[in-house]
Amino acid sequence: MDNRTTSNVLTVAGFVSIVASIIIWFTNGGKEGNPEERAHGERFGIFVGLWAPTFFVLANKYNELAAKDGE
Repeated sequence: MDNRTTSNVLTVAGFVSIVASIIIWFTNGGKEGNPEERAHGERFGIFVGLWAPTFFVLANKYNELAAKDGE
């Protein structure tokens, strides 16, 4: 896989992480019920959402490598 493709995959993964975080929060953390389950759902949603910046930083680095290589 070349650097440009890797960059595109990581960018998509970043957006998927954001959407997954929101879905996890609404399905697990945003519902009424057991406070422990709700807290776990909220924390897990935040955890997944924190992956997005890592994916975006890596995508940027691979994009710079692709530009440097002339791809």
